[in-house]
Amino acid sequence: MIRAFAVAAALTLVAACGSTPAQPARQAVSVSVADPAGGGRVTLPKAPERIVCLTGLCDDILVELGLVPVATTTPKLLSRPDYLGARGAEVPVVPGGFGSEDVAAIARARPDLVIGLAGVHDQLRAAVEKFAPLWVVRVKSYEDSIAYLRAVGALTGRAGQQAQAERVFRTKVADGKAAARAKGLAGVPVLAMYGGSGSVGVNTTDDVLGHFLSQFFGYPWPSKGGGFETAQAYSLEEILAKGPQVIFVQSFSFGGGKAVTETYREHPVWRRIPAVGAGRVFEVRPELWASGRGTRAFGLILDEALSKAAG
Repeated sequence: MIRAFAVAAALTLVAACGSTPAQPARQAVSVSVADPAGGGRVTLPKAPERIVCLTGLCDDILVELGLVPVATTTPKLLSRPDYLGARGAEVPVVPGGFGSEDVAAIARARPDLVIGLAGVHDQLRAAVEKFAPLWVVRVKSYEDSIAYLRAVGALTGRAGQQAQAERVFRTKVADGKAAARAKGLAGVPVLAMYGGSGSVGVNTTDDVLGHFLSQFFGYPWPSKGGGFETAQAYSLEEILAKGPQVIFVQSFSFGGGKAVTETYREHPVWRRIPAVGAGRVFEVRPELWASGRGTRAFGLILDEALSKAAG
């Protein structure tokens, strides 16, 4: 049963009873890991082999480690060719809304670990922990994503794969910063925003995606404080005042709804935004930009952002 997680990763060997000199004792191996967000330590009776992912960060981490979740809530992410491709389409999908997933479906996957998102899946703890530990992760920067990659790598005995994935990503970040400077993009005001059903929000620097983009571009979008809705609720007038020259839009279109760029195409304020007038507003895939949260997603996002911003 998980209560919280500490800030370290280690293996604890628990010796079995009844050994004799002629018959060496078998050892049952338990594993213990740390949550970068702080808290107490969790110990599992063995390395988890059946992990259910309720957040894209979990799927991202497992793919980086060469693993496949036994069930997921982000099938579009997993089935991308740069993730699992056709294999991802075969992973069972957990039905239900984000934060209100079908617990019975999670149980049917027979998990020995369920990974969700803090602030979203905490309410499922009592129900889920009747059959499996629930680990809720919290990320505000890509360094948090790396730390969780390390923790899951330690839990699953995949430290080698973790180290390789981290090296690749850190090299990509360093190269990306150099490329942004060389192309004159480091000070260019850029915006990542999202919308659906007639409303929009901004990925602020307090958000993991906004924080990541701020490492490469000018990114004048601090959190506005308060709860989630308040913190990211920039109006079109406020966006215009900051004059972004490049905009990346994640459109969440439900039931055939219009994309953000289509919804606001004729809006007089929208049309005055520099990026809009210059034709530098780009619709991007929400399953990657909004759901990934891990090192693989951020590497792909960086490639796309630099390419579009420089084009």
